[in-house]
Amino acid sequence: MKVAVVQYNAGNIQSVMFALERLGVEASVTDHAELLRAADKVIFPGVGAAGAAMRSLRDKGLDRVICSLQQPVLGICVGMQLLFEHSEEDDTSCLGIIPARVRKFSSSADLKVPQIGWNQLHDLQSDLFKNVEEESFVYYVHSYFAEMNPYAIATTDYGISYAGAVARNNFYGVQFHTEKSAAVGDLILHNFLSL
Repeated sequence: MKVAVVQYNAGNIQSVMFALERLGVEASVTDHAELLRAADKVIFPGVGAAGAAMRSLRDKGLDRVICSLQQPVLGICVGMQLLFEHSEEDDTSCLGIIPARVRKFSSSADLKVPQIGWNQLHDLQSDLFKNVEEESFVYYVHSYFAEMNPYAIATTDYGISYAGAVARNNFYGVQFHTEKSAAVGDLILHNFLSL
């Protein structure tokens, strides 16, 4: 199985590669359109700001490449947010694969922004969560969230309920970091690679 990790201005590529290694999977990190199209699975990671990430994708022509992919694609953290139409972060037009928006958490005395740490997944749907128990804990680091939408396949609560994961056609996205979510994260990655 050929697994490709999208190379662009994203901060968590190395930790994603380590997670794949733990699963015994060799992956290539690439920004070449033909290698991405030829892969059996594509992982689209991301840490950092949506605006800079989209600029990097557009500069490399990867925005069009990603939208054209037919095989299973997994967006992680900012990689998931970029699948949406728009992010309030830097007022960014994103890839438009998920017709919904990414918004900023409102901070308050009892709600720290960014959300950093372990939180639970609810309402699990899709084979991405095969053998994952309801209310499993996964690891989050984010200030922006995907609003609830018809493509949500898991929800998380942090002051409000938001889409913890989404799926549309061959595109999947998780707001949490699979690569930092211990055994649950490894299982979700394994499930993605088995789709």
